[in-house]
Amino acid sequence: MNAVLDTNVIVDVQTGRVPFFADSARVLDRAEKGEYVAWLCATTVTTLFYLVRRSHGTEVAVEKLRDLMAICEVAPVNRPIVESALAGDFSDFEDAVLHEAAATAGADCIVTRNVSDFRRATLMVFTPAQFLEALARERRERGIIRT
Repeated sequence: MNAVLDTNVIVDVQTGRVPFFADSARVLDRAEKGEYVAWLCATTVTTLFYLVRRSHGTEVAVEKLRDLMAICEVAPVNRPIVESALAGDFSDFEDAVLHEAAATAGADCIVTRNVSDFRRATLMVFTPAQFLEALARERRERGIIRT
């Protein structure tokens, strides 16, 4: 399974935001264990760098991004993706860009805390808890037992 993780999921993990941290951290943990392929939108990477640098400095921001890059792929954002997002029917432009980048990267789904922001999505959209359930179900159906 290929899943694009919304910025809020990553920020929840990086900041330890309660009550969202636990499920979001498990989502990243499953990617680190190779249970699925995690993707970040290129805009998430730049947003995260900005937020972490502002609160913890450049060195910490670089370290956190390097850690994420060891786990996640990056879905590019280019002119066709921006044009598709502009032409789309999303109420939030950032969500439209993330959706178009996810679709272009071949993602199966988007993992976000704000499922309602993706009502117009053509991909499946899960909360972190829903994604963990779907991932476990898929692995059971394929006969893969988590260790």
